[in-house]
Amino acid sequence: MNDAAYYREFYIALALVGAVVLIAATLLILIWVAARRILNLATAALGIVTTIKENTMSIWGLQDTNHTAIDILQEADKIEENAGAVAQALVETEPKNQPEWKR
Repeated sequence: MNDAAYYREFYIALALVGAVVLIAATLLILIWVAARRILNLATAALGIVTTIKENTMSIWGLQDTNHTAIDILQEADKIEENAGAVAQALVETEPKNQPEWKR
């Protein structure tokens, strides 16, 4: 092989290595750009999630209100039962033969 053939092969190899480096650099830049975009979108999503969390806190408060309302209803039912028993006891102890004006 003469010197011209060696130089030709050297330049072909140099061009191939340069192309590989250029492709690798392009891919790394594209990955970096995609990572920055993902970071920006994740930051925006985090803000939206925080807003959603703040807006749904009232739902958990409503659940506590419902539990309290159920407790109040149960106590009111007990009061109604006791009042009915007291009224029944009063009716049973009332004398049957009182004049109408004393009733």
